[in-house]
Amino acid sequence: MKWNLKLLYKDIDDPQIKKDIQASEEAINKFVHRWKKNEKYLVDSKVLREALDEYEYLNSEHGILTKPYYFTLLSKELDLNNKELKARLNKLSNKATKLGNELQFFGIKLSKISKKKQDEFVNSKELKEYKHYLEMLFANAKYILSDNEEKVFSLTAKPSFSNWVNMIEELLSKQILNVLDEELNSKKISYNEASKYLTSVKKEVRNKAAEEFNRINKEYIEIAEYEMNSILESKQVSDEYRGMERADLGRHLSTDMDSEVVDSLVGVVTENFDISKEYYKKKAKLLEQETIGYHERNVPISKIDKEYEFEEGLDIVKDVFYSIDKEFGDILTSFIDNGQVDAFPKANKSGGAYCIHINRNLPTYILLNYNSKVNDVLTIAHESGHGIHSELVSKQNALNDDYSLALAEVASTFFEDFTLEEIIKRTDDKELIESLRFESMNDSVNTIFRQVAFYNFEKELHSKFREKGYLSHEEISDIFVKHMTAYLGDAVDVDDGMRYGWIYVSHFRRFFYVYTYASGLLISKYLQSEVRENREFVEKFKDFLKAGSSKSPKDIFMDMGVDITDREFWEKGVKSI
Repeated sequence: MKWNLKLLYKDIDDPQIKKDIQASEEAINKFVHRWKKNEKYLVDSKVLREALDEYEYLNSEHGILTKPYYFTLLSKELDLNNKELKARLNKLSNKATKLGNELQFFGIKLSKISKKKQDEFVNSKELKEYKHYLEMLFANAKYILSDNEEKVFSLTAKPSFSNWVNMIEELLSKQILNVLDEELNSKKISYNEASKYLTSVKKEVRNKAAEEFNRINKEYIEIAEYEMNSILESKQVSDEYRGMERADLGRHLSTDMDSEVVDSLVGVVTENFDISKEYYKKKAKLLEQETIGYHERNVPISKIDKEYEFEEGLDIVKDVFYSIDKEFGDILTSFIDNGQVDAFPKANKSGGAYCIHINRNLPTYILLNYNSKVNDVLTIAHESGHGIHSELVSKQNALNDDYSLALAEVASTFFEDFTLEEIIKRTDDKELIESLRFESMNDSVNTIFRQVAFYNFEKELHSKFREKGYLSHEEISDIFVKHMTAYLGDAVDVDDGMRYGWIYVSHFRRFFYVYTYASGLLISKYLQSEVRENREFVEKFKDFLKAGSSKSPKDIFMDMGVDITDREFWEKGVKSI
């Protein structure tokens, strides 16, 4: 089962690609020519409606080289060693950045209008379709710089941030570890393959892998120190220049969540770290150890040998989707029938799994690396859940056909959890059932408690850097250990694995993103409980999926009778874990 990229173009040499690149450039230049010097849209709601309609059409039909970029990116994902595809993608990315810089005047100028005019536009019937787009733009207005200043930040982002992050990721990915396989034979693996061996049920295997993993991290910790300080300084410069009052505010604005709501979520989870501490005490006991190493956090309590051929696993997921709502099942079936799923591992293909959706008029694609394990079945459900969300949100206009990152994991975990229930229903193996439930708890602990501990680490990391001006790797490790032990407790050793644990976590380079995992799963748990109690609630769930960014997450849930600003909402979710 492979991706059918012919839904986009015939092949990489399809002449339509060049035509679409030219059409996108021409559409952008036409928009810039018409509106850059014509500022009537800044004072007249009817003219603004006309400008927004054109802007929406531009984003919907052309985007910024959207379709050619999408096709080239997906082609590269199936052939990672193809240097020609890498070069083409890089050229498209650079060109898109320049075109984006040309377009940014529109939002910048609009954001700078008076508060009185902002209120007028937000409440205008003429602009009702774009109400929340304008609300978000005006909420960010205080922190948006001039057109030229924004161009400078955009153009310098690569050398001041991306190059540093890419450097440490690529250096680590090239390293080779000498480990033991499951038969205890010596084996050489790449750095990115280590997780499989770190979580082996055989202690000799996981301990040897940890020894090697820590050796590599120790070798590169000084480079990581410079990288981390550089990107922290880059963030500080941007925040101070924009007048951001707190280091995490930019993330709150981009995810459309009030800081008070995020603070409430983080506070409630932090206050309940006893739940995760008890979990690790129980895990140590089940593993017949007094304590466990940092690398043993995710070791399963027993090996799950049950296997599902792809068709069998897919049938389980289909049954679950159809049982919840026919539309969900039909969308999943269409993904399979249309070639929007690439299912199996192969040489040079990207690892892991993901769902990608880039434009309301372009197909959603799902990448899997199916290996017949229970987790692979759950991954079909998880990524297809993202796909369902993407398909339903595409009914919004192009300025609203996305959703807050704070809600990104809601649909995926919703469908994954219902699929896990179905797998458990279909087996009489008590040991398997116990293992699956324990692994489900492990996932919840990682998604909620670990991510909030990460968030707390990030907050202190940025604060200490701004206070001191530079942090040694020892100081960074001390902060990391403080927040890891806060949620792990005494059952997990403070070892080299923990002290070096910040080096390879990519999320710390995507500042304050981690809270969205916790918010997504806790919201998902609430929606699951409502659907179990009343299947008619599925319609409200579908309304949530269709809403996209037409409203804030707070208002979307208010329409469902749920107040996510209330601490009690998050407390109920945490207590249900």
